[in-house]
Amino acid sequence: MKKILLAAGLASLVLCGCSTSKTASTASSDVPLYSNVSTDAGFDTVFYYQEYNQDKDASEAHFNEAVNLFTHYNDLFDIYNNYAGMNNLKTVNDNAGIAPVTVDPEIVAMLEEAKQFYTWSDGEFDITMGALLNVWHTYRENGISLNEENKQGPLPTDAELSEAASHKGWDKVVIDDSANTVYITDASVSIDVGGIAKGYATEKIAQKLASEDNIGTIAINAGGNNRTINAKPDGSPWRVRIQNPDGEDKLIIVSETGSWSFVTSGDYERYYVATDGKKYHHIIDPETNYPADRYRSVSIITKDSSAADCLSTTLFTLSMEDGQKVLDEYEQATGNHADAIWVMSEDKKVEAKNGKDHMGFYIAWTDGLDGVITWEQ
Repeated sequence: MKKILLAAGLASLVLCGCSTSKTASTASSDVPLYSNVSTDAGFDTVFYYQEYNQDKDASEAHFNEAVNLFTHYNDLFDIYNNYAGMNNLKTVNDNAGIAPVTVDPEIVAMLEEAKQFYTWSDGEFDITMGALLNVWHTYRENGISLNEENKQGPLPTDAELSEAASHKGWDKVVIDDSANTVYITDASVSIDVGGIAKGYATEKIAQKLASEDNIGTIAINAGGNNRTINAKPDGSPWRVRIQNPDGEDKLIIVSETGSWSFVTSGDYERYYVATDGKKYHHIIDPETNYPADRYRSVSIITKDSSAADCLSTTLFTLSMEDGQKVLDEYEQATGNHADAIWVMSEDKKVEAKNGKDHMGFYIAWTDGLDGVITWEQ
């Protein structure tokens, strides 16, 4: 799970908890603030919504539209469940080596975007390695259950991981965008879109809302994929806090004005403690077949939530130097700039041009974030 919490003007996103609620309060600019949350919209996460708008009914309509879209994308991109009357990604995986599957154009568009990030990252971001990710998913789910019983979980063998890792490759995925079909030619290959699906859904929702009439200033937190729309009414910046990987307190705050996406990938969510006493999380390094261990978290700040999702996952497995190359490739290809923040343990410290020891961690950042970081104490 990606986790980054909106602070200050978005405090209620942090405080509203896990039950459905809706409120309307008044911001310092005298523009009413509408807040709502859904716990069952999809992607096994909580969907938080806030909108500064004089028209409360419009805000509520926008929230309902956003939730419906989030559920729709969840169903399309689900690799674990089938849905009546729909071919989704599970349908595609189930038909690997059997036949092409006709899918919604949104699936084709998302897969093609994922393929672009595969190219820009020189293969580091690879949604076709679902076989390997499924091995870790199975062991992790079992390990989490055992941890809840104060037991440690087993680890997959190197042979098991190597065998699963051998079944991947975009050469095994045939996309026909004119017919809207997807065909995985190898029955042992599967697609896992955990590194892009939620960000893609969040971005599409933001784009749809931004095109609506009577839209206000919006902040969405879709399970840690944060997207803002427009500047706050009082002109103050959005303040985003990046948490301490060892606790709920914050390390730093990043301030940006206008429409932005903020996503963090970290090792402190979706992990289990194995029989060797170590924690194993969900971000797998394709070079080692094991969870990446360079950093505690990597945050991306850019305009597009789908890109932020892909980039945060990709940079988590790469050196800072190679990560910067991916950021440069992305900007050169799209014209969109993206900034990054790396948080690492002191024993993994790699000196950077922009870097600082802080609260027991070493934090590095790209040039574009100079002057917008507040250091918590």
